Order: sequence, then C-alpha cells, then structure tokens
Amino acid sequence: MYAASEPYTVARLMAQFRKGDKAAASQLVELLYPELRRIAAAKMKGERREHTWQPTVLVNELYLALVKMKALGGSGLDNEQEKAVFLDLAGHIMKRLLIDHARPLYRRAEKVPLQEGPDVVAPGAESLQQVEEALSRLAGIDPKFRTVVEMRVFEGLTGDEIAEQLGCSPRSAATYWKFAKRWLQKELPDSSHP
Repeated sequence: MYAASEPYTVARLMAQFRKGDKAAASQLVELLYPELRRIAAAKMKGERREHTWQPTVLVNELYLALVKMKALGGSGLDNEQEKAVFLDLAGHIMKRLLIDHARPLYRRAEKVPLQEGPDVVAPGAESLQQVEEALSRLAGIDPKFRTVVEMRVFEGLTGDEIAEQLGCSPRSAATYWKFAKRWLQKELPDSSHP
C-alpha cells in the first residue's frame, strides 16, 4: 500500500490501473475517497428525492465498475494530471451508473449470446423453442398481442399496468390478453397455458 503523502502516488497507481491492475483501482478509490464522495453527492443532487442510492453506494458501485475494467491506454502524465483524469473518469462512470440504475430492471439485463451446438440443448428447450415460435407467429398477427403476453406472463404486470405501458384503455389490454391467451391455447395444446 502506498502512503498518501508519497510523491507521485496517484501517477504510480494510475500507471498500474492503466495496465489492468485491480488492486491499483482499489487503492485509487481509497486514496481519493473524499473527493469521489463529493463528486457522488453532486451527481446525486440531480436525482429524484426517493432515489434508493446514497453517495456512498454510488462510490461503491464505481469501485465495482473500476475493477471490471480492462487495461486503459495513455500514460506519462504528472501526478495532478493523472488525478484529474481519474476523477473525470470516475464522474463519467458515476453518471452512467445512475442512468443504468434508473432504467427498468428488464432493460438492465445483460444479453448473452447462446453457443451453437448439440450440447447446449437443455431439457425443456424444445418446448421453449415451440413457445418462442408461437409467440413470433402471434406477433405476426399483431405485435401488441405478443407484447401483452410477455408483460403479463414474464413481467407479471397487471391489466392496468399493461394498458398504461401500451397507451391504451384497460379494456383494450384485457381484450388483447384474452385473444392472445385463447390463440396460444390452440397453438400449444400440450403445454400449460398462460
């Protein structure tokens, strides 16, 4: 661990951090914590009152984002320049974290590509494929029908919540759901229906 009073501490830590050293990221956060917390507090002022995060949580999330980073380019700056670069980077990451946190959970989910090959098929995958194909055909009739099924079955939304998201009346949302449910029951007679 570096002493905070040692000259060029930030520059040395940044040089290591740029090479992908996760311990250096941790030490930078520890060394610059008061300034990072001030930046976090300033970023939080623009957020809604009932926000679930506090500045300390935002700094913790920043740390988690920093240790996931790969190597960075550039170097050769003096201590104060490296400090400014790090604080600018931290501010940018905090802003992105707040934006990401504000998104609905289903939009924050990370999409992971599936591998091709016979060993990837799991039990029940064929029935999942049938459901996906049926939902695609249902969307061919009207995309709203598939959307209503996904909102109701996968997201657990109520009829009123679905109507609000679709911008239609609750009665229309109920009609879409009724049609989609009946249609899927005919298309997937062997499966448990929604």
